[in-house]
Amino acid sequence: MNRSGREWLVRIVILMIGLTVAHLGVTLFLLTDLGSDPFNVLIQGLFRTLFSLTGWPFLTHGRVHVAVSLLIILILLLTDRSYIKIGTVLCMACGGPIIDLFTLLLTPLFLRIEALPVRILVLALSCVILAYGMTIVIKSDAGTGPNDLVAIVISDKLHRKFSIVRIIVDVCFVAVGWLLGGTFGLGTIICAALVGPVAGIFLPRNERIIEGIVSKTKGAKEKQ
Repeated sequence: MNRSGREWLVRIVILMIGLTVAHLGVTLFLLTDLGSDPFNVLIQGLFRTLFSLTGWPFLTHGRVHVAVSLLIILILLLTDRSYIKIGTVLCMACGGPIIDLFTLLLTPLFLRIEALPVRILVLALSCVILAYGMTIVIKSDAGTGPNDLVAIVISDKLHRKFSIVRIIVDVCFVAVGWLLGGTFGLGTIICAALVGPVAGIFLPRNERIIEGIVSKTKGAKEKQ
C-alpha cells in the first residue's frame, strides 16, 4: 500500500500518542509492585539480575527494555525483515525512556500509597490505560511493539492462532522473568484477565477514530 509522507507522519504521531498512553499503564503496573504485564516481568527480572551482578548505575528498567527490544528487532532483520516498520523502531527506541520518565515523575506519589485496595484499584485503572494505548498503536498501522511481534511472527510461521501463541509467549516471558527476579503477582493476573477484553472494546472505536483522522488528512491534501 502506497502512502504519502503526510499520511505516514500522521500515523506515526498517532502511534507515539498510543505508545505514551500504553507505557503510562505499564509504569503504573510497575510502581504498584504487585506484578506487571508479562513482557515487563521479563524486563524487570533482567534488570534486577544485571544490576545485582554488575551494579552499573546507568542501568534502568527502561534501558533494559530498549536493549531487549533492539535484540528482537535485530533477530527479525536477520530472519524476516518484512515485519519491521518505522513504528516498530520507534517503539523500541522510545518505550523504555517513556517508562523511565513516568517512573521518575510518579514514584514520589506512589511512596504515599500503601493501602492494598488502593493499589489494586490503580492496577485495574492501569489495565484500561494500557489497553487503550495498545489499541491506538495497533490501529495506527505504522508498526507494532517488538514484544508483540514475537507472537505475531511465531503464529504466522507455525500457522497457529495468534491468541494461543500469545498466551504461550506470555507464559514464557513470565516464567523466565520470575526466575530472574521479576515481580509476578496479582497485577500480572489482573493484566492477563482484563487487558485483552478491554482492548477488544477499544479496538473498533479507535480504528474508526484513526481512519477518520487519516481520511481528513488525505482530504486536506487533495484540496491543496
